[in-house]
Amino acid sequence: MPTTVGTESTVADLVKNLLTLEYDAIAAYDSTIERLDNSEYRQQIENFRRDHESHIQELGRIADSLGIEKPVEGDMKQWLTTGKVALADLAGDDAILKAMKTNEDDTVAAYQQTLENDVTDAELRPVAEKGLADERRHRAWMETVQS
Repeated sequence: MPTTVGTESTVADLVKNLLTLEYDAIAAYDSTIERLDNSEYRQQIENFRRDHESHIQELGRIADSLGIEKPVEGDMKQWLTTGKVALADLAGDDAILKAMKTNEDDTVAAYQQTLENDVTDAELRPVAEKGLADERRHRAWMETVQS
């Protein structure tokens, strides 16, 4: 099911949902780091996790400037993102990375939709552009190591 994050009708809801999505992503990254056997893969995933932490800081700054309450954790989607990784663990590192790639597909779509959304303002736009570039890089790496 494609994500609807990025299609919100207010910038406040958009920022809140992007924050929640980023917390879901971090939970999936934590789950992945725990399960990967390959230390090089684990190190790269840890680097990507730091990108998500950076996204949370930037989005949090925007939430503060808008005076909105920031989420501090993921939502029910977290069960899906981490559950895929847990199930994939039964089949090894390649399957774990395939599961993570599907999570990245959703995050890429969310940032693309954010950039196409008319409510995305001048403060959010550069954060979304960086987020999209990071997510595309994460996904490309996952595709490369699965080849």
